[in-house]
Amino acid sequence: MSTGIIALDGETLNRKQVQTIVNGQAKVEISEANWSKVCASRERIEKQINDGKIVYGVNTGFGKLSDIEIGKEDISKLQLNLLRADAVGVGEPLPTSVVRSMMVLRANALAKGFSGIRKETLQLLVSMINKGVHPVVPSKGSVGASGDLAPLAHVAVVLVGEGKAEYQGEVLPGGEALKRAELTPVSLEAKEGLALINGTQAMTGVGVLALNEAERVGLAADMSACLTMEALQGIISAFESELLAVRPHPEMEFVGSRIRRWLEGSKRITRQGEIRVQDPYSIRCIPQVHGASWQAFNYANDRLSVEINSATDNPIVLESGEIISGGHFHGQPIALAMDFLKVGAAELANISERRIERLVNPQLSGLSPFLALDPGLECGLMVLQYAAASLVSENKVLAHPASVDSIPTSANQEDHVSMGTIGSRQAREIVHNSARVIAIEMICASQAIYLEQAENQLAPATRDFLEKVRKICPPLETDRAISEEMEEIAQFLLKNDLLEK
Repeated sequence: MSTGIIALDGETLNRKQVQTIVNGQAKVEISEANWSKVCASRERIEKQINDGKIVYGVNTGFGKLSDIEIGKEDISKLQLNLLRADAVGVGEPLPTSVVRSMMVLRANALAKGFSGIRKETLQLLVSMINKGVHPVVPSKGSVGASGDLAPLAHVAVVLVGEGKAEYQGEVLPGGEALKRAELTPVSLEAKEGLALINGTQAMTGVGVLALNEAERVGLAADMSACLTMEALQGIISAFESELLAVRPHPEMEFVGSRIRRWLEGSKRITRQGEIRVQDPYSIRCIPQVHGASWQAFNYANDRLSVEINSATDNPIVLESGEIISGGHFHGQPIALAMDFLKVGAAELANISERRIERLVNPQLSGLSPFLALDPGLECGLMVLQYAAASLVSENKVLAHPASVDSIPTSANQEDHVSMGTIGSRQAREIVHNSARVIAIEMICASQAIYLEQAENQLAPATRDFLEKVRKICPPLETDRAISEEMEEIAQFLLKNDLLEK
């Protein structure tokens, strides 16, 4: 349910606000100051047309067809043809959350006043967000340059009453969805079709949601590591601030300080030499490995923060009155950021799986084999490690950088593309897989703590979190199917802000 209004000004929107709007907890509006910018930009387009100037995408064809001039009488038809021709996405539809994210980001970019769109067209997009008219957008078909043409075209065709849209849980023809929401389709004029689809909002829309989830998963990874340390009586000495300070990566120290804070008061952790001199890398090197993943997160966050508030279409209508063709639609900044996030998120799962192995392998843990109460008759959590290994291996395939590939389009006019939308979709899938691996680690650590009867020896912070895990997946008294519980914990980690940085 909506609880507020967020103004789209093209300057100040952040990923947390996007999530709030996506979740339906806020509506959007455009300020009077920004409407003035939008209208002024539109007037510049109309002046160029009235002055008989040739402007790409306004009175010319598109891509390789840009040398073909279009007569005044066909300018509106040109824009409608563009949407119809570009709505060629394939595959399963994107989730409604992603479609809402795309719509919000596109409206925010148009609100900057560099795109030449009319007020009534932008207002319809805003109203669709607020009333919950969600275009059906196939997930595949964008190469991430010339903008996310196919996915954004599937959004834009609904504004003219075509395509398909979901409204109140029902998929309808676009015009019918607008009608039920008491909205009226628009007839596009010069530049508007191009303004609606020439941008990076599909890759950025997916990227914003993936980044929000990656932040939660990163914190969950730090917490699951704490639970494993308590289960295995890990050595806290490797996390001391004086030690970490001699290699001054900030993210490494942030992880170390978090783990020290969360383990404060624990009677299960040890110091160097009390039980053993060293822990294995998957425990001893948590600050270094998790910290590096946080570096990837921070880089992606910096790039997305810029992109959220950028004008990414072409041509750009400058305040000087000039209309210049450039390359702001090219997704390379986001493509590289998403590829980096992919690797960072995958590594959280990679090292987590190694800690899972240490928990279930009796030769490494000293605990009951596979954490079973009656090993042999029972398999315990043996096959949870198989599931984690499968997810980690899948992540390794998905982590191959999408951005190193490029297939030219539009008869080689568009001869380098980013594949950034593929990278964003892969990043979100990796984040979801990593959440599942971390959920498995939490279940294994919970079972180990149960077998050790160590609940009363845990730190207050880890004990509180363990209670949340056990509400979903209680300790095993005998073998039982826990697939659904594993997935429920993973979704719990992805969707809730459970931990403070």
